[in-house]
Amino acid sequence: MEKLAPVAAKYLHDIQSTGKLKLYFLKNLPSAAWWGLRVKSATPYRAEVVIPYNWRTKNPFRSIYFAALAGAGELSTGILANLARMGKVPISMLVVRQEAEFVKKATTPITFTCEEGALVQETVKKAVETRLPQTLRMTGTGRDATGEIVCKVYMTWSFKAKG
Repeated sequence: MEKLAPVAAKYLHDIQSTGKLKLYFLKNLPSAAWWGLRVKSATPYRAEVVIPYNWRTKNPFRSIYFAALAGAGELSTGILANLARMGKVPISMLVVRQEAEFVKKATTPITFTCEEGALVQETVKKAVETRLPQTLRMTGTGRDATGEIVCKVYMTWSFKAKG
C-alpha cells in the first residue's frame, strides 16, 4: 500500500471524528447532517457509512426514505473517490449517473459498504496519466442489523484532471 498524502490522511482522520464530521456535513452535505449519517470506518480501500432509522429518515410507510438511503450509499462510494484524488494534481469529480435497487424494507439502521478503493485509485491514476476524463461505476451495498441486503446504490463517478 502506498503512503497516503498528508491531506488524505487528515481527511480520513477527520471524517472518523464525530465532531469534525458534523462540521464537514454542515458545510458540504447538510442533508447528511440532518439524517445523522456517520462514518463507521474508512480506509483508502473500504468505507462504511451508517444511516439511522429514526424520525428524520423515516417515510410514512415506516421505513427509511429512499433518498436518505441513496445519500448514504453515495457517501460510501464518495469517501473512496475523494480519497483517491487527494494529494495529486487537481482533479474534479462528479456524479454522472445514479441507480439503486431496493430489495427489502429498511426498518433498522442500515450500514452501507463500498470496497472499491483499489478500482477508484486506478481510475484516478488513469485520468491523471491520460489527461482524459474517466468514469467508474461504484456500488454501495446497504445491509440491515441482521446483515441482510436492503439495497444497492450504484454511483457512476467521473474524474478529470484539471488544467
